[in-house]
Amino acid sequence: MPGENLSRDEARERAALLSVDGYDVSLDIRSAVGDRTGDEPRTFRSVTTIRFRSSEPGASSFVDLIAPSVTSVSLNGRDLDPGEVFDGARILLEDLAAENELIVDAQCAYSRTGEGLHRFVDPEDGEVYLYTQYEPADARRVFAGFEQPDLKAPFRFEVRAPEEWVVWSNGAGERADGVWRFAETKPISTYITCVVAGPYHYVTDTYTRDLGDGTTLEIPLGAMCRKGLAPHFDSADVFLVTKQGLDFFHDHFDYPYPFGKYDQAFVPEYNLGAMENPGLVTFREEYIFRGKVTQASYEARANVILHEMAHMWFGDLVTMVWWDDLWLKESFADFMGTFANVGATRFTDAWITFANRRKAWAYRADQLPSTHPITADIRDLQDAKLNFDGITYAKGASVLKQLVAYVGQDAFLEGARRYFKRHAYGNTRLGDLLSVLAETSGRDMGGWARSWLQTAGVNALTPQVLLDARGRIDELAVVQEAAEAYPELRPHRVAIGLYRREDGRLVRYARAETDVDGPRTVVTELAGAEAPELVLVNDDDLTYCKIRFDETSLATLREHLGSMTDPLARALCWSALWNLTRDALLPAPDFVDLVIRFGHRESDIGVLQMLHAWADSALVHYAPRSWRRTGEELLADTALRDLRAAEPGSEHQLAWARFFATVASSDSDFELLQGLLDGSAKIDGLEVDQELRWVFVEPLVAHGYADEKALAAELARDDTASGKRHQVRCLAARPSAAVKAQAWAQLVESDSLSNALVEATIAGFDRPSQRELLVPYAEKYFASIERIWAERSIQIAMTVVKGLFPSLQDSPRTLEATDAWLAAHESAAPALRRLVLEARDDLARSLRAQAGGAEAGTD
Repeated sequence: MPGENLSRDEARERAALLSVDGYDVSLDIRSAVGDRTGDEPRTFRSVTTIRFRSSEPGASSFVDLIAPSVTSVSLNGRDLDPGEVFDGARILLEDLAAENELIVDAQCAYSRTGEGLHRFVDPEDGEVYLYTQYEPADARRVFAGFEQPDLKAPFRFEVRAPEEWVVWSNGAGERADGVWRFAETKPISTYITCVVAGPYHYVTDTYTRDLGDGTTLEIPLGAMCRKGLAPHFDSADVFLVTKQGLDFFHDHFDYPYPFGKYDQAFVPEYNLGAMENPGLVTFREEYIFRGKVTQASYEARANVILHEMAHMWFGDLVTMVWWDDLWLKESFADFMGTFANVGATRFTDAWITFANRRKAWAYRADQLPSTHPITADIRDLQDAKLNFDGITYAKGASVLKQLVAYVGQDAFLEGARRYFKRHAYGNTRLGDLLSVLAETSGRDMGGWARSWLQTAGVNALTPQVLLDARGRIDELAVVQEAAEAYPELRPHRVAIGLYRREDGRLVRYARAETDVDGPRTVVTELAGAEAPELVLVNDDDLTYCKIRFDETSLATLREHLGSMTDPLARALCWSALWNLTRDALLPAPDFVDLVIRFGHRESDIGVLQMLHAWADSALVHYAPRSWRRTGEELLADTALRDLRAAEPGSEHQLAWARFFATVASSDSDFELLQGLLDGSAKIDGLEVDQELRWVFVEPLVAHGYADEKALAAELARDDTASGKRHQVRCLAARPSAAVKAQAWAQLVESDSLSNALVEATIAGFDRPSQRELLVPYAEKYFASIERIWAERSIQIAMTVVKGLFPSLQDSPRTLEATDAWLAAHESAAPALRRLVLEARDDLARSLRAQAGGAEAGTD
């Protein structure tokens, strides 16, 4: 669509010309419930009034709107012809006055892609639910606006909805004369406005706090979900974490929560984890657990709640000027989510999860050809959409953790407090934050920022140990290396830990905290210490780096990893070993062997579940082909052994049960899964609830041990929206050429599936056990993706292009086909090329690891 992909230069030019005084947005969504014809409603009425000023009277600009049609446009009382000024994405505004009023009356479209105003029909009871999702630029699918983060303004919403519905928005609302009217917001960006409407199950609470000046802050709290999920909704725990977070951020930020109420909506078919709309945060409803889950799931939910809450200050109160500085909100929220989880909730080991899980995301992203500095070069909205990645979130958060070690926690938090007070309701760039941190820490932030924020790539730190004649450390040095393409060697504040075995346990007996800078740094503080069996660089996880080991340390881990007592140190070692595997420095079968021998000794449930995912990935992508069958049997035997050995009813038992279903490979494995489903087999303490039933059903279907009839019976047991998504995934997982052809047609040739069902179908289509069935689709993929990118919304196009890349056809031939497409499509959309380049890099990494494993004699 012409003009849909707003560029940074256009946004900069418009911000220099315009300032916005306020929006009045009126939506009529009464059509959402449909009519007696049974036809699906497609549009709703949207009327937007914008008051804005122009610094150059007589100038021209434009307002953003993506809509099927525009009924009327009025600028300063002058009617404009929609056919002349509206091109499908923009409305041209000419001859602006110093002060302007624009009124746009449009028919906007309900969404099935999770972008704009998403409409969901619950198959369980036929109820209709609506919610909005805008980041980075989909508010223009619901109302006319200046869709860029630095043109902030107050918003007033009013909504006409079906009589029996309740409607929520950013401000407090009430219904009068059939219309929901909401309090005017503070100045905010378009992308964080929000509307949620429907027959949601809604629970309330209140947060109160003595502000110390004789006043009390009172924040109304609300939490909502679909009625079908109400029996599973543990709103008390959601409110507990919410109140703990509000206490924590008030204690540390010294700036009262600025947006009145605090509602949290758990909504269906959500593309993201959550979104920080002030006063009305939206979450994917999968954070409401229909069955038994481990504490890692509750910790993850708490982290997301706190991440979004941190955005109320980092992102909503103070917002980046343009998406180049997306990190100014996402990196901070990611860091603060874990920081608050550890400091305010029961999840005091959340830094272990951060080190093991979040950083794994960052390390992968930072080694892709699309890696970029944390402060990225974002040319347009398509670039912005792809930049919600492991660099912006997890690497940025890791670097902030290093920054806290560099400047000190007190100076860091004082800098945040000054930042909020200085820039409240405004927009900032990198320099605005650095200046307050320089003030509070007394350090020159320029060099630190250049190294950490404005360069790409991850460094590797390796210890070198020289012993004297007495067997003590003569010299311990840390060698820093960088990738050839990104040669920056950074300053690191790190802790070096020395470990040895004592009474059968691997424990730390010495530690030194030091600054590592340049290619080689001698750690003088550890000279003279007794010889270590393991040197752990970046002990306590202070910096962002790939940890390497000397030969002695690696040999120690191969034999004694399970006896390491400190859970964070153990998690760091597992993460380092996984990076060695991905880098083809440790054969994948060796990593799988470590999981087999030591996985059952892992006490942290989140780390254990990560090990399960890594072991499966090692088998599917990195192990030599000729070893895969052996690996499948070994992992299945191990999973069953540890499932039976786990404490009955424990979360470890549940984790091993889920992993067993993932790696099941023999007739006896599938017979056990079937027995657990029909009750003919039992494992003491294992409760096979409905969610676990679907986990067991999927491999049975994928390996031909259950058919469509069995799936229909399972759906009859669970005839819900969640059950339907499970069924769709399992239907696409059936081992049949006709099934794969049908799934491909639904994904590529049709646009009938909602975003959630697109994801479910891809998950079922792409099965490692069905590599041969998927061979024809590698060629079809490259013939289709440019058309998909042009025809679909960017969210659906991204999902399909990423999800259908033929990564399971892991051969040089597929790599050559990828290279050929890239060479022939140099002028393709940069965002599309980036997705293909990333997939190509993952495939090349797989082939290198497989070759390395074969050379090591593990084939």
